[in-house]
Amino acid sequence: MTDYKAPLRDMQFVLSEVIQLEDHYRNLGLDIDNDFINAVMSAGADFAQRELAPFNRQGDELGAIFKDGQVTTPDGFKQAYENYCDNGWASFTAPEEFSGQNLPNSLATPFHEMCMSANLSWRTYPGLTEGNTLAIYKHGNEELKNTYLEKMVNGTWAGTMCLTEPHAGTDLGLLRTKAIPNSDGSYKVSGTKIFITAGEHDLTENIVHLVLARLPDAPSGSKGISLFVVPKYIPDADGNPGERNAVSCGSIEHKMGIKASATAVLNFDEAKGWLVGEAHNGLACMFTMMNDARFQVGLQGLGLAEMAFQGGLEYAQERLQSRSLTGSKYPDKPADPIIVHPDVRRMLLTQKALTEGCRMMSYYVATLLDLERFESAPEKHKENGQLLAFFIPIVKSFLTDVSQEVSSLGVQIYGGHGFIREWGMEQLMRDSRILMIYEGTNGIQALDFIGRKNLHNKGRTLNKLVEKIRSFCRTQESKLNHLIMPLQEILSEWQSIFKHAQTKAHENPEEIGAMSVDFLQYSAYVCLGYFWLQMAAKAQEQIDAGSSDVDFYLSKITTAEFYFSRILPRTQTHKAGLLSGADNLMKLDSEHFSF
Repeated sequence: MTDYKAPLRDMQFVLSEVIQLEDHYRNLGLDIDNDFINAVMSAGADFAQRELAPFNRQGDELGAIFKDGQVTTPDGFKQAYENYCDNGWASFTAPEEFSGQNLPNSLATPFHEMCMSANLSWRTYPGLTEGNTLAIYKHGNEELKNTYLEKMVNGTWAGTMCLTEPHAGTDLGLLRTKAIPNSDGSYKVSGTKIFITAGEHDLTENIVHLVLARLPDAPSGSKGISLFVVPKYIPDADGNPGERNAVSCGSIEHKMGIKASATAVLNFDEAKGWLVGEAHNGLACMFTMMNDARFQVGLQGLGLAEMAFQGGLEYAQERLQSRSLTGSKYPDKPADPIIVHPDVRRMLLTQKALTEGCRMMSYYVATLLDLERFESAPEKHKENGQLLAFFIPIVKSFLTDVSQEVSSLGVQIYGGHGFIREWGMEQLMRDSRILMIYEGTNGIQALDFIGRKNLHNKGRTLNKLVEKIRSFCRTQESKLNHLIMPLQEILSEWQSIFKHAQTKAHENPEEIGAMSVDFLQYSAYVCLGYFWLQMAAKAQEQIDAGSSDVDFYLSKITTAEFYFSRILPRTQTHKAGLLSGADNLMKLDSEHFSF
């Protein structure tokens, strides 16, 4: 199995050279320079490579163990978690008033990517605690904040998100979990929640569940849902874990991937809980956490794609098989490395172009998360929020689709060995498959993207983004015209397709669902073209300035050219699909699918 190596050079290129993170922080009034940025990434790489990667495969082999209502994590998980907390990673982006470091999301994002590459199952345990903390901080009252946040920030306590139930799936309006008021202001929460990531484990002394439930007077549907804090142990007067609450783990799922991550069934039997935010406003409160979680799931896709690319590249450089079609390239060896073969190059470059393009996308979106936190000007904050909302479903959906494609290509590069567990590639493919499902399936993300994020605001955000890309294109020199011209052409097509979507949506609402996935995919490939143009432009600038790292920069331009030639044309398949309408999907009667 390939040893994980954090791609620090590529990360630094995106952050320091393309995005220019130091300037971004200066504009936000944050005193963070490139030396500090590089020091954080170097320390993060050391942690991921030394603390997490060595027991990734062992975790997959052993899995999380469930016995008598308790979950035991595999060897190495607990010690790594303690080191994670001791080194300050748990408090990285948390608010200062609760002992957090209040550092920007864009600085944490590369570290999180490294953790996900090195050991995704482990990363799922602290991952939701960060979103849980954010939800309580934004919507909880002072008593809840003072009771829970500091211990969650320092990692002593963990957090979860308890949404769906066995009968509900994505339709949270069907939830049945009840919350009955107590005389002391607390509530008795009863019901069963499923698919709870890190719902039970042995890493922390307490687990704080955020639970969606219905009050007795709740209206039906999603508007009748409230949010509650329900701890595993009820804090005592000193703020320490006290009485065991009436919440228990009934089982954990037996999964095809991320096997060391405990996916729990939790039973609440009049468990004591406290209301977060206003009654019947639970989904709005939870969306604070869900948007963070969806961005993190996109990062999980990026992390696994990077690991699959590293494995594929290492194998292709070492595996000897056949000779080059143009004659032997390594006559001193019995055969040439398979990297000389065009089809292997196709797979590797597809991995590279998608992974590095998605890294640029996710790091850019992380800067939008920074602006959401630190930008104080109301108009700028509103405009940024719309752009962030536009990108979140793309990041969650597209990056996770990419992770599955890149992992599958990794298996293919290895050939028969890719199908064998010991080589590690098939684990990446199994682990990545869940990413397209949880935190809202990619089909749901596509509906959200075309509906709420585009049709509902009449394409204003899309049109502003198009103008931003056009403005960037106008500033670039003619050396990149072979990339600029096709991107400019496709921007006009993108707007035309959206106008078609508006017209069809008015004619027949089923058209929205029929074109949603193709529209998101089309949009994602266009955005990736923009990000690759930015990287190519910066690389060309550095070459023109006489950089000594010319090979690195040339590789960026060459990969951008591959993206525009081989991958961007995928938009035309998605265009054909979405223009074909809903009839070819809906005219076959459901009873005629089989006979």
